[in-house]
Amino acid sequence: MAKRSAIVIGGGVIGVSSAYYLRRDEWEVTLVERAEVCAGCSYGNAGMLVPSHLLPLAAPGVWWQGLKWMLDPESPFYIKPRLDPALGSWLWRFRAACHPDRARRAMPLLRNLSVASLDLYRELARIEGLEFAFNESGSMTVFRTPQAFEHGIQEARLAGEFGVAAKVLDGPAARAMEPALRPDVAGGVFFPEDALLVPDRFVKGLARVGTALGVQVRPGTEVLGFRTSGDRITGVETTRGPLAADLVVLAAGAWAPEVARSLRLRIPIQAAKGYSLTYRRPADGPSIPLLPAEARFSITPMGDLLRFGGTLELAGMDLSVSTRRVEALRRSASGYIVDTERLEVLEIWPGLRTCTPDGLPLLGRSARLANLIVAAGHAMVGMSLGPVTGKIVAQVASGTAPIVDITLLDPQRFG
Repeated sequence: MAKRSAIVIGGGVIGVSSAYYLRRDEWEVTLVERAEVCAGCSYGNAGMLVPSHLLPLAAPGVWWQGLKWMLDPESPFYIKPRLDPALGSWLWRFRAACHPDRARRAMPLLRNLSVASLDLYRELARIEGLEFAFNESGSMTVFRTPQAFEHGIQEARLAGEFGVAAKVLDGPAARAMEPALRPDVAGGVFFPEDALLVPDRFVKGLARVGTALGVQVRPGTEVLGFRTSGDRITGVETTRGPLAADLVVLAAGAWAPEVARSLRLRIPIQAAKGYSLTYRRPADGPSIPLLPAEARFSITPMGDLLRFGGTLELAGMDLSVSTRRVEALRRSASGYIVDTERLEVLEIWPGLRTCTPDGLPLLGRSARLANLIVAAGHAMVGMSLGPVTGKIVAQVASGTAPIVDITLLDPQRFG
């Protein structure tokens, strides 16, 4: 069989996973990354793998809650005021997507993708030399108020209809499982299937495994444009010279719309800035991943580190640090776990998540360019869905049926 070649654009979890699985299918693979592997959103990720997470970002009620939040610079969901037609179009579509019927269609898909991805993580954890602190620890969603706790119980029952296991814990039972919780928490819901990893170890480690298999990894290589002929990309122009391949995979995260623009493709993704705050973990610090419900962020133990991750700020490609939002995240943590004031901060990190209007990824072959596959827009579940996305990219590339039906993820679904 003639050799098949592929260029993967993007060195985060989606790009590295795509390069790995393409190489496993005997493609000749070159991965190009404008900075360093895992320099973008994957680096500061919370590291949670959440097959319990079935509701997309555009979930019922989020639009109205967002209206209350979106002009508050300290809220979990903030929109920086600016004149941007693309943002206006995105918000209009987001509002339409926040509908119960659309969420119910998305939930089994997200469940199937997450379960398949977790199985792939188990396989990857067995690769010699690939160590990323994979831990099937479960996770707990934590509630401060009885009203939020009751809502969380209802959501857990809904998730149970799709096969998600959950254990409802009152306040004392939640604190018995996780003694670092404050004594006034109302309760928690424990999801035993969820897992945890150290994200940069995984992405950089899998890139090394891919390199050992023959993937050509080229950091510091920015895509400047493309050469096309008819319905095919014939070449990729980069800051390190031209490249050519039979297939191009666009996995450039928040930069995907900019890269696609030179192909006259419109990628409906908004960059959503989030923060992670990494601390030295005290001996009596949290031992299982926590998701404080009302404040919409995560608390994840990573060995001797503890990471708070969250906030969603639609501010374009702005990577500046807002001390106001960082302080709001710190204050939020103090409402759920004890002794936050004595934590020693090691790193404050901003990153750009990629959000589509309906909260589902764009995954599949371009209708206009036959040798382009789009893999972007994973919002807050990029780490969860990294391996399964990479596997599906390789299957689509080879013309085999994906392990999960991706009809709802069609990159053309927004027109």
